[in-house]
Formats: sequence, structure tokens, C-alpha cells
Amino acid sequence: MSAKPEKGPELITFGCRLNSYESEVMAAHAKTAGMDDVVIVNTCAVTTEAVRQARQSIRKLRRDKPDAQIIVTGCAAQIDANEFAQMPEVNHVIGNDEKMKAETFARLSQGLGERVQVNDIMSVRETASHIIDGFGSRARAYVQIQNGCDHRCTFCIIPYGRGNSRSVPAGDVITQIRKLVDNGYREIVLTGVDMTSYGPDLPGQLTLGKLVQKILMHIPDLDRLRLSSIDSIEVDAPLMDAISSEARIMPHLHLSLQAGDNMILKRMKRRHLREDSIAFCSEVRKKRSDIVFGADLIAGFPTETDDMFENTLALVDECELTYLHVFPFSPRPGTPAARMPQLERQVIKQRAARLRQKADDVKTCYHKKIAGSEVELLMEKPDIGRTPHFSQVKLNPKFQPGHLVKARITGYDNSGLTGVALS
Repeated sequence: MSAKPEKGPELITFGCRLNSYESEVMAAHAKTAGMDDVVIVNTCAVTTEAVRQARQSIRKLRRDKPDAQIIVTGCAAQIDANEFAQMPEVNHVIGNDEKMKAETFARLSQGLGERVQVNDIMSVRETASHIIDGFGSRARAYVQIQNGCDHRCTFCIIPYGRGNSRSVPAGDVITQIRKLVDNGYREIVLTGVDMTSYGPDLPGQLTLGKLVQKILMHIPDLDRLRLSSIDSIEVDAPLMDAISSEARIMPHLHLSLQAGDNMILKRMKRRHLREDSIAFCSEVRKKRSDIVFGADLIAGFPTETDDMFENTLALVDECELTYLHVFPFSPRPGTPAARMPQLERQVIKQRAARLRQKADDVKTCYHKKIAGSEVELLMEKPDIGRTPHFSQVKLNPKFQPGHLVKARITGYDNSGLTGVALS
């Protein structure tokens, strides 16, 4: 969760990088509408815990800000608007389509909007581009290239919050990135719900790889381009070529793997096998030896046996993963996985703990490997920078956020690296 505390509309953002981007768009719309006394809670629905945290935050907000207007939006609000509308703390509930429209906030500021404004997200056919000047931090900016998902993984509720896949036209993406680069941003992160599905709904046979190549060609002043989570089975040849040959693409890929056992992957309705994941990581590493991989992994999916879990654990080494996002399985009402035979919660907790310990081990091993090396840091805070491989480094001396600084890694632990500036 992140907060936007400066004067004007306040944004409380849960969940993914796409939500962070959309919060910036909403902040601009609300500010233009003169809604300085509003708090917008941008929810996430990926787990039941995320929904619980959002509700808890809303109740606390009302206690702390009894006179504020509280607007709830995001995936959880889209999927179950009534749940939030029944909360006495909430003034308005708006859907994922409505939240991106300036007219929604203009009407709310005039007292004209209905209390609940949530349309059928599956009826939305386009994702409009939104040109914004910047973000709360000067370090990096997020740019939406795609929204929605056409796949129906059995554990996932997000398509019902985001709708079907829609792509932002390449020209609009390039215009947005150029504006952000002109405003001083050194790193751009491309984001979406299912980024590797980019393009089929647009003219010209566009793909994610072709879009990346266009961005790099048309914006030579862009220092760093980073990809958020991708589905490795959908990576096209132009994207592989760009990752292999273009130094401005950061050597860190976060993969949507979810599991390392083929039967579990089948029951998840994923589109890849464990062998596909291993082959992809091996191929990319041959083309770009300094690449590091992160991955999402779910512990305790329904019907998962001990041997199946061990296959997921082994995948970490077979793919040489460095960063893990571990999710204990949490059944989402309305998904097929919620109707499957569930594991005991204690078993799920134990498996998640083992995966998290594995995550600590592989990250520490990587940090040990790069200790003593020279890196270029993008400063996020005066004393915190991020390497191209997305490792966090505590730096001495301090620099302004947004600066690129040459540094040497001097130490490491589970929480991150330490370094000293060379320039």
C-alpha cells in the first residue's frame, strides 16, 4: 500500500503498478475538479487479504478524517461494489472504467454523481491514454500500455475487475513517455494487467516486442526502460531481440510462473509447463548473461501434494530465480479454484514459509555474488538507489532522487546492499 499525502486529493493505493499509475491519473482529475477534501482509496482484489486491508484502511480513514469525502474504486470495488457501498464510511463507489474519466470527478465535485457508479467492465472495448506530467517520486514513472486479460486462470478474479484485454495505441504510449523523459524521468516502467498480450486489438500487427522497439527508436534520450510482470510463454521474437541487444532495457524480468508442477499448472489453467519456464530462462541467459529473474509463485494451491510443492521449490534453482513474490493460496469467491478441494491453512502457511526462506537464500546468494562490483544506481531516496537488476542499495553519501550515480557495492544482507558513490 502507498499513500499520496501532499496537499490536495489524497490517494491510498493498494496492489499493482498499474494501480499506482491510475492513482496519478485520478489525482490529476480530482485536483482539476477542485476536490481538495477527497480521499480516494484505489483497491486491489488479487487476494482476500488485500480486500480486508482496504476495508480496514477505509474505517481508519473515517476515524482520522471525519469530514473528508471518501471515494472507493479499484478492482475490489469493481468486483463487489455493494460490499463497499454498504460501508457507512464510504461516500462514493466508482468502477475501474469510471475512475479514469475526468468527467466522473467533475460531476462528483458538483454533487451530481450517483453514490455507486460501476458499469459492466466486460463492455469496455478501449483503454484510453492519459498524458500525465509526473509521479510523486522523481525516480521512475509508470506508463500503462494495456489493461484487462483474456485468460481465465482458475485462481484469478482480476479479469472480472479489469475486463478483457485492451491495448493503448503505440503513438499514445510514445507521446506519454517522451513527455515524462522531457520532465526529467530517467526510468520508465511499462505496465499492464497482461502485458505480453499487447497489440492484437490494434491495427498494424503490433506486439509488445514491436512496441518496445518503437519506444527505444523514437525516444533516444530515455535512459532506462523496465518491464513489469510478463508471461514468458507469450514473449515474441522482437521482444527477445530487444532484451538481448538493447542495454537500455533493464536486465531484470519478473515472470508470471505461479507454480513448478505441471499438474498444478494445468489445474491453474496456465498456458505453460515447467519445462517452458526453464527453457525460457536458459535462452534469455544465453543471450544476456547478466539477466536476473523474479517470479510470482503460489504456495498451497488446491490439490497440491508434497511432491508437487517440491517441484515448485526446485523450479527456483532450475530457473535460477533471484527475487520471489510468494503468495499463500487464498480462495477468491467466484473462481473455479475456490470450488476445488482446499488444503489446510497450516499446510499452506508452512509451504509459503519454505518458499520465503528460499527467496531469502537465493537473494542473499546473489547479493554475495555482486559484492565489490560497480553499478549504476537510480536514486529513489537521498540514501537509497536501485541497480539495473532492481536490487536496493543503501548509499553513502546522499544524492537527490532521480539522479543516476556510479557506485561500488560494499556489503550485503537479506534486506539489501550497501554501497559507496564513485561519482
